[in-house]
Amino acid sequence: WNQCLGHRILGTGGRVLAWWDPFSLWEEERYPEGIKWKFLEHKGPVFAPPYEPLPENVKFYYDGKVMKLSTKAEEVATFFAKMLDHEYTTKEIFRKNFFKDWRKEMTSEEKSTITNLSKCDFTHMSQYFKAQTEARKQMSKEEKQKIKEENERLLKEYGYCVMDNHKERIANFKIEPPGLFRGRGNHPKMGMLKRRIMPEDIIINCSKDSKIPPPPPGHKWKEVRHDNKVTWLVSWTENIQGSIKYIMLNPSSRIKGEKDWQKYETARRLKKCVDKIRNQYREDWKSKEMKVRQRAVALYFIDKLALRAGNEKEEGETADTVGCCSLRVEHIKLHPELDGQEYVVEFDFLGKDSIRYYNKVPVEKRVFKNLQLFMENKQPEDDLFDRLNTSILNKHLQDLMEGLTAKVFRTYNASITLQQQLKELTNPDDNIPAKILSYNRANRAVAILCNHQRAPPKTFEKSMMNLQSKIDAKKEQLADARRELKSAKADAKVRRDEKSKKTVESKKKAVQRIEEQLMKLEVQATDREENKQIALGTSKLNYLDPRISVAWCKKWGIPIEKIYNKTQREKFAWAIDMAEEDYEF
Repeated sequence: WNQCLGHRILGTGGRVLAWWDPFSLWEEERYPEGIKWKFLEHKGPVFAPPYEPLPENVKFYYDGKVMKLSTKAEEVATFFAKMLDHEYTTKEIFRKNFFKDWRKEMTSEEKSTITNLSKCDFTHMSQYFKAQTEARKQMSKEEKQKIKEENERLLKEYGYCVMDNHKERIANFKIEPPGLFRGRGNHPKMGMLKRRIMPEDIIINCSKDSKIPPPPPGHKWKEVRHDNKVTWLVSWTENIQGSIKYIMLNPSSRIKGEKDWQKYETARRLKKCVDKIRNQYREDWKSKEMKVRQRAVALYFIDKLALRAGNEKEEGETADTVGCCSLRVEHIKLHPELDGQEYVVEFDFLGKDSIRYYNKVPVEKRVFKNLQLFMENKQPEDDLFDRLNTSILNKHLQDLMEGLTAKVFRTYNASITLQQQLKELTNPDDNIPAKILSYNRANRAVAILCNHQRAPPKTFEKSMMNLQSKIDAKKEQLADARRELKSAKADAKVRRDEKSKKTVESKKKAVQRIEEQLMKLEVQATDREENKQIALGTSKLNYLDPRISVAWCKKWGIPIEKIYNKTQREKFAWAIDMAEEDYEF
């Protein structure tokens, strides 16, 4: 053998020498009661390189005058300068948070001088970084090769760990460098300084009998743990929201693969009992207990709209984001009739990552009446479900089915929606580009259900113009090819010889080839336009059972690389070999 990939043992040239069920692999080392490794050894994280001061000729100006900044203040100023052309730096909350945190890094003299961000001129610094970016693009092959070799060296040394006698790839072994927090949507903490992570912030997790990774010279780790019930190798707490960050195993690792498989199997188990659960919560809409009614209506929204359950937060600590259980009266409006539909609920709130959720949904009459009841005698800022929280809901879900959570509903509804959409949208007579467009449309239906939005890319208009230019050029090429075919046909009628017949056939093939190329470009343009504000990746990687996509590819002869890139194929290696053409979620 020259390589072992998941459950495929490959010989030279990738020929399969043996196959077996992926999750009977290493049977003695499977942990039915959760992941509990026996041995874990790794080299620890790679820290961001230290700050290099700007060259003397790169100037910072305050109130029109050159001002030399201290090293700490200069480093934070460069973070702003690098984003100068970005919309973020025009937002008042971003500028306010940045300036507040920047001043904390200044000397007392700098603080007394720099009192107004509007008087700061980062233009020269910004131009320097743009020139640096251009210089990197113009690097010679030798320079690029040197960087590539250094990255490969780091990967070889730090990018792998040993877990229970198996070499496993690590996902993100590099610590994120300091910078400015952006957040998503209108996050109230945007612009704050993400501080440099030091060894003293780091918790190392490994086995007692492993070689503990040494900290950089002159430093020490915050803590060394030996917790075999978790799968993270390194952790630290970031300073913006106080959340814990981790260095984990690569998605293609056997443990990650098994956890993925278990997640989708749990969603498949829900399919078997979802009708019973739905009948139960419909009955509960009529309960005499208000808390049961509220729980039943919330569960209906989690099921029907794929809403997140929502977690309780300390006020003011993060953005004012809510989930289903934490909805307030002000987040919904009730319309007995709207746009020709009865009993419409209008939702408007900030969900995860400050992404706005706005939807108008017709609901069943009893749900509508219950919502009216829940809203009686309440102020806009009062809780809609005042007898419910996520703990109560999660306990109820566990009682309905072992392992059931709100996220399982999202996974189930996302996967079942993809499967249904693929059946409806796929035309057997379409060519591969058109079938891929159908797949993306099915994926898009899921992304809309899960509210996976994004801002249109900054380069969107330019890339669409370039694509349209290609389409226009291809149309001209097609017109020329059709004229040449017409001329060849006319010539063949006169000559009636073998050579002219071959010319006609050649011209026909040229027209067909160009027509296919034009169609491919037009499909690409449609796909890009429809996708500009929808993020397909989140649902594809986290909520859609990959076996559905793989089975669809196998059924219609679509190369799997058209749906999943190399990294994604590694992540879903278990699914690629398990799924059959007739796979049903």
